[in-house]
Amino acid sequence: MELTSPILVSSIILISTILFLLLLQRRRTTRKQTIDGAPTLTFKDLVKNGHRFLDWTTEMLLSSPTNTITLPSTVATSNPSNIEHILKYNFSNYPKGHNITDTLHDLLGDGIFNTDGDHWKLQRKIASLQFNTKSIRSFVTNAVQIEVTTRLLPLLAAAAVSGEPIDLQDTLERFSFDNVCKVAFDVDPARLAGDAMDGGRFARAFDTAAEISTNRFRQPRFFWLLRRKLNLGEERRLKEAVRTVNEFAMKVVHDKKLKGKAGDDDLLSKFIEDDSEHSDEFLRDIIISFVLAGRDTTSSALTWFFWLVSSRPEIRRAIRDEVSAVRAKHGSEPGQELKLEELREMEYLHAALSETLRLYPPVSLEPRACLADDKLPDGTEVKKGWSVMYNSYAMGRMKSIWGEDCMEFRPERWLVNGEFQAKSPFKFPIFHAGPRTCLGKEMAYIQMKAVAASVLERWLVNGEFQAKSPFKFPIFHAGPRTCLGKEMAYIQMKAVAASVLERFELEMAPGEEKERAHGFTIVLRMNGGLPIVVKNRD
Repeated sequence: MELTSPILVSSIILISTILFLLLLQRRRTTRKQTIDGAPTLTFKDLVKNGHRFLDWTTEMLLSSPTNTITLPSTVATSNPSNIEHILKYNFSNYPKGHNITDTLHDLLGDGIFNTDGDHWKLQRKIASLQFNTKSIRSFVTNAVQIEVTTRLLPLLAAAAVSGEPIDLQDTLERFSFDNVCKVAFDVDPARLAGDAMDGGRFARAFDTAAEISTNRFRQPRFFWLLRRKLNLGEERRLKEAVRTVNEFAMKVVHDKKLKGKAGDDDLLSKFIEDDSEHSDEFLRDIIISFVLAGRDTTSSALTWFFWLVSSRPEIRRAIRDEVSAVRAKHGSEPGQELKLEELREMEYLHAALSETLRLYPPVSLEPRACLADDKLPDGTEVKKGWSVMYNSYAMGRMKSIWGEDCMEFRPERWLVNGEFQAKSPFKFPIFHAGPRTCLGKEMAYIQMKAVAASVLERWLVNGEFQAKSPFKFPIFHAGPRTCLGKEMAYIQMKAVAASVLERFELEMAPGEEKERAHGFTIVLRMNGGLPIVVKNRD
């Protein structure tokens, strides 16, 4: 019986899948055009392009007059007006919905990123208070700097000595996991150290649970529900992994509560200090949600960033000039840990990271459920029960938003250029004023500019970073669900990017110089990793 049961179940699943596809095939319609010109696509189109769903929908959205397309029971859009309508003006009509929350519930429970309504509002209110405190910003900065200086930089230095290529994507993913666990509940899984310390079992179980949970989105809902019911295959592995994750998280919660209000600055401690009546399950779901949210998004952005700048020496030089200038201003030496105020002043680096996020957004597709019939600003009708998703990857490639050079990696598009404006010599009497005004003023400027050309020119040209509308650049979402960790994410990315580029040259491994393809699940990862050779800078 033990041998025949899996075969019987597999046969049932296969037959059910075939019947399901046949049913959908009967309902398909021929390709047609809506009144506003936006294409309506069939189930046949969806099956044909399912393996390249992100690129396919991007191509269709860019060719649509309204930047909106209709799929079976789904509307996809990259139209800023539609996105503002969905995320702001009609926010209550577009929750995450049961299709998403049920799929991720085994791992995330009722955490802030996997819930709607009043439960979400409560968690959001508590979290927003904590993310805006000076203590949490300092804690985040210190945590990332310790991980950079004690693990990441030594690992890269060892790679520079050996000359052997390393997978930078894998390295950054392990780095990010350690860092987000430290910030979320002050525990170090030591993944970058090779799982040599406590927390390695938790990290491996979390990886497994996250992978299987996201794989559910690739298959018909009834398929994974049936396998979960029968405790088969991946669903059995998921159950075991979630059990390990929950046991570890609950132990952390219990230990934190036993410590009492000790003044720790990690997020879990702040939630406990806020209200001691929170249940252990509530706190567990909160911290697991934050780990999942920060686990791969930061590493994805940094992977694409280092790949983009590896072939652009002028951008690397500009970033290093800025780091040097900021250090000089604050009196810090190369190699010292960068302070929060120093990282905030790195405008050009901020622009380069934003440009990376524009072209390669970690979370490229964001789905929402429609609660009631609605009409989007571009005229597209959305029916009750349909899904609506916005495509950030397509938005980064829209000429109507970013101009004709939208496919170019150009950090300067984020900067406000400013012209030099002279002040009254009586307010700025450096060169004297009146009849005794210094005759050598112009000559002095020419000499100084010649000596400091590279740095001075960079500062005069670049100006200050200018943020874009979140409805044109919804990388950190927009409206009531705007990402609370946005500033934290930039601080972490800038700390890593500045510290690594200041000390090392990163080159693509021989034979890997070709264009890097993306692999799309929930987070945009690089197919085949990022094999690089590390070299020490002179």
